[in-house]
Amino acid sequence: MRAFVVTGPEESGVQDLPDPTPDAGGVVVAVEAVGVCGTDVAFFTGAMPFLHDGRAWYPIRLGHEWMGTVVAVGPGVDRSWIGRRVTGDTMLGCRTCTRCAAGYQHTCEERLEVGVRGGKDGALAEFIAVPVTSLFALPDAVDDMQGALVEPSGNAMRAVLAADLDAGDRVLVVGPGTIGLLTAMFARARGAEVHLLGRSQRTRDFAQSLSFDDVWTAEDLPDLPFQAVINASHAADIPAMAIERVEPGHRVVYVGLSGDPGTIDTRELVYRDITAVGILSGSPGMQAVIDDFASGAVDPRPLVAATVALAETGAILAGARPAGSGAGPKFHIDPRR
Repeated sequence: MRAFVVTGPEESGVQDLPDPTPDAGGVVVAVEAVGVCGTDVAFFTGAMPFLHDGRAWYPIRLGHEWMGTVVAVGPGVDRSWIGRRVTGDTMLGCRTCTRCAAGYQHTCEERLEVGVRGGKDGALAEFIAVPVTSLFALPDAVDDMQGALVEPSGNAMRAVLAADLDAGDRVLVVGPGTIGLLTAMFARARGAEVHLLGRSQRTRDFAQSLSFDDVWTAEDLPDLPFQAVINASHAADIPAMAIERVEPGHRVVYVGLSGDPGTIDTRELVYRDITAVGILSGSPGMQAVIDDFASGAVDPRPLVAATVALAETGAILAGARPAGSGAGPKFHIDPRR
């Protein structure tokens, strides 16, 4: 099969590799769409911390936002999976520790992460082998583009659920990139009044094109009471600002990560009775995302600027925007091309 492999910082290419075979309890999926995200860029540039602490290494096959069709099953797997359109969880826990038993496999100390951690090959290839327990079936109402957006959308869904919003609540989402915009979409679908805060004119303009009217900069953000603030940015100063702007007795949710540690004053959490929640992984939110996509409550497809061939992956990771691309922040790869 053809696979895109990163062999070192900014060194990559398409290689011919052996087709995978399914392990016991596993399946092989023919990949049809793969999303590129900031984690993939960090591996491509060499900035990803996992490369420096031994949790990941080159060569690496990236791709953790994907969908495809099951084409083979291993021992112990029901053959009815063959031919089913699926997406899959990135986080593969050991399935024996107390965290996994409690449904927190995404925090398992021994977990593998598809295309990210522990040498588990990702989906930037014609085929991928994964455990059947990681799969989510996609209904016909969820197309291929939406299917490859389920995994990142799980993070956004969990952020909205963690914010504990009621219809009519006002929420501030900081960082109108892919996760921030998905968060805004899920919050709007639940009846919240959504405000977005961004630094880039391009990202703010795109947010407004999605019918978000309340899009602000730090300089013009109105002094309004926010029942939740969700940080989907990479700025180190936002965690503290989120606490300052949320109403007492309500919630701040952190789903974005900065390159440098942020600082918060925990006294403010106590004095103002604020709940702070961190979100790692979309794992527990993926089925709810599929349901929202299938019902039409949220349509994430405008976020995808273009779908390109496997050989163009390196250019996308290097920051290229091919001619004819839309304004969205997300690019998809079709490994069949």
